[in-house]
Amino acid sequence: MNKPFFVHESSFIDEGCDIGEGTKIWHFSHVMSNCKIGEKCNIGQNVVVSPDVVLGKNVKVQNNVSIYTGVVCCDDVFLGPSMVFTNVINPRSAINRRGKYEKTIVGQGASIGANATIVCGNNIGRFAFVGAGAVVTKEVKDYALVIGNPAKQVGWISEYGHKLEFNEEGVAVCIESGEVYKLIDNNVNKVSK
Repeated sequence: MNKPFFVHESSFIDEGCDIGEGTKIWHFSHVMSNCKIGEKCNIGQNVVVSPDVVLGKNVKVQNNVSIYTGVVCCDDVFLGPSMVFTNVINPRSAINRRGKYEKTIVGQGASIGANATIVCGNNIGRFAFVGAGAVVTKEVKDYALVIGNPAKQVGWISEYGHKLEFNEEGVAVCIESGEVYKLIDNNVNKVSK
């Protein structure tokens, strides 16, 4: 029987997973039980997807990424090489905290750069951009650009991934798409295409 998705022969898919059509799972990866992976996702080499993780449609997971229980990635999320999520705020080897996993939601279209760490319980907003190597220790707003350890917001970014420059009226235009964004009360909204 043909599957509507591709799994490399070196990878393992546990029972109870729901994997969307057109998804590709590459070398040495492990998708654990009861995961839900949307259509047209790309799971790179040496990726671990822990039980009950949810990935939306068109999620791109680069090599060496660990996605732990409690993580939900919405559609069109990009997870850069070797980035990692956590799911327990105070882990100890001798203490079992399996029932205390914290949830982390990565909003639609967000990108997380290579080697970044997302401390559990801190959601990443829609179309936000987490720079390479950043350590996220608090919520990241929609369209926010954050870098550093701990991650600090240094600007705003368009849905196309370009830094937004707001004028004195609080309006910015994406240089690639022409989309117009408005800054109101320290939050960004796209107002037109």
